[in-house]
Amino acid sequence: MTPEEMKEVRPRLEAFAAEMLGSLARRDQRAKGELYLRGLMLDGKRKSMQPMAERLGVDHQQLQQFVSSSTWDYSKVRERLARWAAAHISPEAYAIDDVGFPKDGYDSPGVARMYCGALGKRGNCQIGVSVNLVSDRASSAVDWCLFLPESWDDTKHGEDPLLAEAIRRRRTKAGIPNTARHREKWRLALDMLDEMRGNWELPNLPVVADAGCGDATGFREGLTERGLAYTVAVKATTTAHPGDATPERPPYSGQGRPPVSAYPQPHATLRALALAAGRDSLRTVTWRQGSKATKHNPNAEMRSKFLALRVRPANRSIRRAADGSLPDCWLLAEWPPDSAEPTDYWLSTLPTDTPLRELVRIAKIRWRVEHDYRELKDGLGLDHFEGRNYLGWHRHVTLAALAQAFCTMLRLDPKVPAPA
Repeated sequence: MTPEEMKEVRPRLEAFAAEMLGSLARRDQRAKGELYLRGLMLDGKRKSMQPMAERLGVDHQQLQQFVSSSTWDYSKVRERLARWAAAHISPEAYAIDDVGFPKDGYDSPGVARMYCGALGKRGNCQIGVSVNLVSDRASSAVDWCLFLPESWDDTKHGEDPLLAEAIRRRRTKAGIPNTARHREKWRLALDMLDEMRGNWELPNLPVVADAGCGDATGFREGLTERGLAYTVAVKATTTAHPGDATPERPPYSGQGRPPVSAYPQPHATLRALALAAGRDSLRTVTWRQGSKATKHNPNAEMRSKFLALRVRPANRSIRRAADGSLPDCWLLAEWPPDSAEPTDYWLSTLPTDTPLRELVRIAKIRWRVEHDYRELKDGLGLDHFEGRNYLGWHRHVTLAALAQAFCTMLRLDPKVPAPA
């Protein structure tokens, strides 16, 4: 926003900040929180401390102290944000996502050589995992966790005391609490869902995620154990039996251990199951209106061809019922008209009577998160934090999420002036 636009909406920003930062005990902390939000939203290429302070006309140490060493609980702020988002954007799903934060040095907490989406390759970066409340019209990144690779967990290197001690010094310097350890991204997502649905009392909603989580059997089973339906992307090589397959118990010869029930045919890849169903199973689905109209698509409809089959995912990690059967679910596959085979696959535990269009719409709803991430990163400085402090990172991404929520509130309000 320009300074003029900020002046116009500042009374609303102050009211929003007072609501979101109401858990902060001290008035000066709440004032600095509102100041930080203004800094994130004002025009400017960099949203790190010093450039923001210059635009705000304050000493950057005020912002530094507030984010890195002041005493306030970011989890309470996130809880208020989550309750606000649940009430204002009518969320239809929890979207799990992760984002890379490219880094030059090695002192920032969690930094390591990993695949970074922002770079499109492996590079030096941090990775943040988020849970977003999402609908087709808006999303809000309400909970965050910094992923710590094994290189940041001394308990993973007990066989090398010197390395373990070096990691402990590194963790201490970055202010990483002893409770923060290496956990897979999908486990971090489950932890955050537990916090949101338990401590924050948010509703049960379907969970959507990319293949990074979707291909993890433990993640899918963890969601089912929690009573959460899901629609998650998976690889074409994921294996399953057809939905109507049934296990059989071979006859007992009378010697040795009685045989257990097993499926008589080997499992197949999702790709093979979709190809076997063939193009005759495809239906054209329009799931939302996009923004790019063409001569052949003047209404900018987002549409493609899909098929949906009942399948039973199969691997050694999936728990079977007492009769040896595997749980069934939907296989959703997108097969564009100009493609020789399906291009995208999802597994879904939405109810068996879910219409195909609804299966597709929920599977595709992550577009909103990807859209809003661009605003978070390009406009609101999500990845501009230059501090080397674990607590500071979590506070910064929380405040960036608040800034994005305020922008969402302005967009959703039909009375808001056009410049905002």
